[in-house]
Amino acid sequence: MPSTTLFCLPPAGAGAAFFRPWVGRHPGLLVVPVEFPGRGKRFTEPERTDLDGLLEVLVPEMLEASATSERVVVLGHCFGAVVAHRAVRAMARRRPGLDLTLVVSGSGGPGSADQAAARERRVTGLPDDEFAARVQEISGYSHPALADPALHPLVLPPLRTDVAMHESHAFPTSRPLSLPVLAVRGSEDDRVSAKDAGTWRSVTTGRFRLAEIDGGHMYLTDRTDALLQLIAEETHPARAAR
Repeated sequence: MPSTTLFCLPPAGAGAAFFRPWVGRHPGLLVVPVEFPGRGKRFTEPERTDLDGLLEVLVPEMLEASATSERVVVLGHCFGAVVAHRAVRAMARRRPGLDLTLVVSGSGGPGSADQAAARERRVTGLPDDEFAARVQEISGYSHPALADPALHPLVLPPLRTDVAMHESHAFPTSRPLSLPVLAVRGSEDDRVSAKDAGTWRSVTTGRFRLAEIDGGHMYLTDRTDALLQLIAEETHPARAAR
């Protein structure tokens, strides 16, 4: 059994299904797609519409699921990176000494132009068609379901929830983390620059690395194996010792 548990937090509007093809893809990583309440197999549970409420549900579950793991990695892409950062802070606080690594993908950190744009170009509350068009414009990703108005009642509610949480998010100003942080972006991402991704350095006093993988903002859908290998190498005990 892999000694490293990799929790995966999805981008806005997505669910655990986004990461299910990753399960079993790397022998050294136990991939655990995280499902938010009110979605997928948890659709009967009350949806959490604020980040604190969401973390109150997810963090205890993640700690329990990784209780016997030697190492734990929490990965989030885009909006998922914001959730991952907050989740890791809570996990480190509740279980001191946990071998924990944060991986933030396709996202800018504190003070980045990417995060500023999320607050300034607010789309929360717009009519469905305009909301869908603006989200695709901002994200640089054209999801087929957003182009079909007939599917809007299915795909827009969770997307609206996540976008609202992202737009209202403020990074904690308390003590930074002291654990490894790996920031990853697509080399051709025209939304999140290398400078934006590099701002995650400020969230930790521990080891920080900025890495690029070929592709655009959604590089991880085509370069899954490259990302998993990067994570496995970055969290290997020998690498951590250096």
